[in-house]
Amino acid sequence: PKASSYVTSHGLLLRSSLGVPLLCRGVATSFRRTGTLIAPPHNHKVLASLAFACIAAIIPLHHRPPRLGLAVSPSRLVSAISSFLILLHLLLVVMSAPISLAPGGSSSRISARAGLEAATERTRQPIVTGTSVLGIKYKDGVMLAADTLCSYGSMAKYKDARRLTKINDATLLGAGGEYSDFQSITDLLKRNALEDKCTADSLYEEDVNEECAREVWNYLRAVMYNRRNKMNPLWNDLVVAGFSQPAGVGDASADEDKPFLGLVDKIGTTYEDSVIATGFGSYLAIPILREKHREDLEEGEARALLEDCMRVLFYRDCRALNRIQIAKVTKADGVLISEPYEIETSWDSASFVE
Repeated sequence: PKASSYVTSHGLLLRSSLGVPLLCRGVATSFRRTGTLIAPPHNHKVLASLAFACIAAIIPLHHRPPRLGLAVSPSRLVSAISSFLILLHLLLVVMSAPISLAPGGSSSRISARAGLEAATERTRQPIVTGTSVLGIKYKDGVMLAADTLCSYGSMAKYKDARRLTKINDATLLGAGGEYSDFQSITDLLKRNALEDKCTADSLYEEDVNEECAREVWNYLRAVMYNRRNKMNPLWNDLVVAGFSQPAGVGDASADEDKPFLGLVDKIGTTYEDSVIATGFGSYLAIPILREKHREDLEEGEARALLEDCMRVLFYRDCRALNRIQIAKVTKADGVLISEPYEIETSWDSASFVE
């Protein structure tokens, strides 16, 4: 509220719009500049301390009492006591009404317990999630498929969320689960790839030894297991596709030029296989893939098989979409990821109509 004021010999005596005088020493300059009193928070402890300070300030300092034989003049003694009471009032305000100096100038009050709980909060469940990722080995390499839908709970919210990404020229990554965690993992792997290029002995990119798919797979196993041990997991099932480490490095001579397909889940469990599926696809698509998979599958056959599985998932999985991406990694072409496209579907089946 607005307040009127007049200067006494002992300080600035402020009178609020309620007619209660309030003594404040050393604030004459700031008061003349602002012309307002800062209202205290609505708290019974704060209001009680304010009333106590106001009662102390009612002492008429402009009436000088006769000397009582004290070593210090009564006016100075009263002034010192009033100043002490004002400081005590301000201390009570600060102690009874802690103010949060949050970024952005927020002054909302938070308790110490709530702040401690917020500091130790962990991921309890995913929020924006993608569903199945399918993978299959064929004659020339490895092929992955995933739809582009991310659901916010049960709502199909984001229909262009691409969950297949290129890590380097020899490694392809797909993920189901929490989309923000997938973005964090992708940034981590690309940062590692950039660091390898910047610290390489050669200035030419063709001379830089990039991580193969098996190395990325093993690295992700350590990352996911580490986060799981911190009780703050990255909520993803990751499919890594590419080629095993080439001959001449370590003990990998037997794996030369062989396609690689492996999975890492959110607690660090890993395995590799010729066909892999995450999410609902591990129940519906894996039987189809195992029945029709052959070592000598052509690229067209592998693509058609993945499209059939994605069509079944669209029919049976309410978190799936008929807008999909297909990606492949081969020795000749490296990593190629298609633009999203819609697969043909039909709801004319008698089991759907009845």
